[in-house]
Amino acid sequence: MTAISIIAIAIFTYWFFHNPVGNLTASIPGLDNRPLKDTSAKSSVIIGEKFKEFLSYNSNLTGKWPRFRGADYDNIDKENIKLIDHWGKGGPDILWKVELGEGHAGPVIYNGKVYILDYDERKKNDALRCISLENGKEVWRRWYQVDIKRNHGMSRTVPAINDKYIVTIGPKCHVMCCNPQNGDLLWGIDLEKEYNTDIPLWYTGQCPLIDNDIAIIAPGGSSLITGIDCATGKVIWKTPNPDHWKMSHSSVMPMNILNKKMYIYWAIGGICGVSAEAGDAGKILWKSSTFNPSVIAPSPLYLGNGKIFITAGYGAGASVLQVIKTGEIFSVKILQIYKPKDGLASEQQTPIILHHFIYGILPKDAGEKHNEFVCCSADNCQKILWTSNTADRYGLGPYIMADGKFFILNDDATLTIARLSTSEFRFLDKAKVLDGQDAWGPMAIADGRLLMRDSKMMVCIDVRKK
Repeated sequence: MTAISIIAIAIFTYWFFHNPVGNLTASIPGLDNRPLKDTSAKSSVIIGEKFKEFLSYNSNLTGKWPRFRGADYDNIDKENIKLIDHWGKGGPDILWKVELGEGHAGPVIYNGKVYILDYDERKKNDALRCISLENGKEVWRRWYQVDIKRNHGMSRTVPAINDKYIVTIGPKCHVMCCNPQNGDLLWGIDLEKEYNTDIPLWYTGQCPLIDNDIAIIAPGGSSLITGIDCATGKVIWKTPNPDHWKMSHSSVMPMNILNKKMYIYWAIGGICGVSAEAGDAGKILWKSSTFNPSVIAPSPLYLGNGKIFITAGYGAGASVLQVIKTGEIFSVKILQIYKPKDGLASEQQTPIILHHFIYGILPKDAGEKHNEFVCCSADNCQKILWTSNTADRYGLGPYIMADGKFFILNDDATLTIARLSTSEFRFLDKAKVLDGQDAWGPMAIADGRLLMRDSKMMVCIDVRKK
């Protein structure tokens, strides 16, 4: 009887003090399988330390897609080149293919050359690769060693380029500036080390910006946004970060709002407008933390008349803000906040606006219209004017506009052509381009060549009308 009593007391004691959920953690959007933060290599990366030239190459092509969302930040190609309406019997005319490290980084195109920041998983390095637009052969490569663990891919940013400079941001917040003509290294900055930046979920998704030969970067940490001289690497100005906002996957977008040029950045913590003019560059003009999701990927979109559209995934939905100017003072108020089933929203890609109409792909939690391509008026983002049908859903894929047509990429690398219309979804053709998956990387187009990728392969498609 004594033994039974002792066992019973022991069982009761274990039951009373044991926490059955002690090993469980809260499920936070975006934190699935995120690698632990590695501080051991924080100061060991030598940015841009290695270089190799593969061949001498010059091109007569002059087309440009120089940054994330193209020359005018709107994801619209304005070259006067007639493009195809249908793929034809043979399917897409693929000019070349190049293998890539797993990720979603997008390319830029400049005067017949393609530039992409890749990750070589076998050699463990971030690599800026220069590739011929005409034949896909690699021209040169500038790289540096950095250990990155797979986390829904690795690289996912788009460089910024002009005649003299190309700027990249690697998965672990390493900024590199090179000469795009020959690959010469100009400078590098480790944002984690220099600004105490928190590396975002799934690594860096922010794409850099070059404005008047100044690299515009949003580190978070000790400085919300900073302007860096591309020629020297010298910091020209810094925006303070008293609210300790953190780097998001969203990119800085320049906008001219109420006769003031601003850099608009949506960080983890809030959105702000920062002066982009010489007299007060870097000064915070206005900010808001009212709509503050935990995961932010799409960039802010200017609707005109002082209105800005912002959206995020994981059920966050979207918001429309109104920037107001009273005398010389700017402020902002919230016009709308709504859930994804109640209007235009996006999880990963930034919508396209043209002639006061907005086009985009609804997120997975948008109800019966989830993942469909849709159109709405910029005057009312909650009123969807048309959608693609249920047979045409596009997941997290990117889209681009050229020659009055949309080129829309599905997750599984099926590429759709649709005619621009404000009255209905005008499907033209579609074709499976690659056999891969997670085709989420931003596309680029110049000289009638469309660049797209899945998680491990980039292809160049000739979309010129024959």
